[in-house]
Formats: sequence, C-alpha cells, structure tokens
Amino acid sequence: MTGVMMINEVPTKQKVVAITFDDGPNPIYTPQVLDIFLKAKGKATFFVVGEQAEQNPEIVKRAFDEGHEIGNHTYTHFKLSQLRQQQCIEEIERNEQLIQSLTGQKPVVFRPPYLDYHQELTAILEEKGYSMIGALNLEARDWEQPGTEHILSASRSCIKNGSILIFHDGFNDRSQTVEAVQILVSELTTQDYQLVTVSELLKQTR
Repeated sequence: MTGVMMINEVPTKQKVVAITFDDGPNPIYTPQVLDIFLKAKGKATFFVVGEQAEQNPEIVKRAFDEGHEIGNHTYTHFKLSQLRQQQCIEEIERNEQLIQSLTGQKPVVFRPPYLDYHQELTAILEEKGYSMIGALNLEARDWEQPGTEHILSASRSCIKNGSILIFHDGFNDRSQTVEAVQILVSELTTQDYQLVTVSELLKQTR
C-alpha cells in the first residue's frame, strides 16, 4: 500500500479557491469567520480538532448547516509522526466518529497537525478513504500572528485557479487572521473567484 499524497492545489481552468481553517471550532473566532462567508455566499472547509468540537458542538453544526465542509484534524492535535500506527488510527477515528455524530456525515478530507506525517499515516488514510490536504500559502504563517498585512500579502501571492489556502480559527488570538480573511474574501469575490469546499475543489478538472 503506497498511501495518499498531500494535495496543495487542484489544476483547473475554473476560477475556484478553497479556503480552509484549522484548529477550531473556537467560540470567538469561528462564528466571525462563518459570518464573513455567509455575507460573501462562499464556502470554506474547517479542519476541526475533536477536543475543540466537543466543547463547541453547536458551532460545528452551524458550519455544516451553512454548507461548509468539516474535515478531520485529529482528536488532540498531536504530532502524528511521533505516534505509533494504532495511536494514529485512534486519533483519526475518534474525531471521525465525533464529526459524524454532529453532522450525520463522515469526513472525507484530512489535514495532519503541523502538516506532519509519515508513510504509515498515508497508508491509513488511503485505507480509510481520506484525501490528505495541504495548502499553498504556508508562508502566511497566520498561526504565528505575523500581522494582518503579512498574512494577506503571502496569501495573495498564492491565489490562482485551484489554490488551497490555510488559516487558523483556533487555539490563540486569531483576530489578525479574521481581519485578513475578511479582506481576502472580499477581494476574491470581487475578482469573480468562487469560494468552494475542498471536496468541491477536488471534483474540478482542467
């Protein structure tokens, strides 16, 4: 078994971009993000951490009800390359079952915490039917709170048809991220980009 590859973008002629959020749901920042996308009539993908989802189930349900995709980001956000294979499976399955109980749907996209993975994980994901999702705008480093302008400029340089962008709505002060995303979403919709979920993007072909 070879395992799945990390997907950072999808080659397509369509003006579509998938914006993703990690580490939520957060009671302060995730609703702000949801409001931005509601106003823009766009969709996003939320890679939720199980421990956070258990504390904020209503936010997961709201995101799902508003048409966003809920992805699997493990239950505890542990570095998977430091875990044994069975522990990796437990991290994935525990969160999977939680997401399914909240939304009625099994997640089909997965992002490893810290984008850190090993061969055993890719084989597990292939067996479980997950796509492993990365992103193009890692230089934005929004998790480090480098400033709204930095997040914006580093993300703008990665915008093209089929881009996957990563931001964070959980764990720390995410006000810079929210501000940057608000501006970026406005710019993208003005430029006639469609904001789609990762699964919708994966269905696109050239």
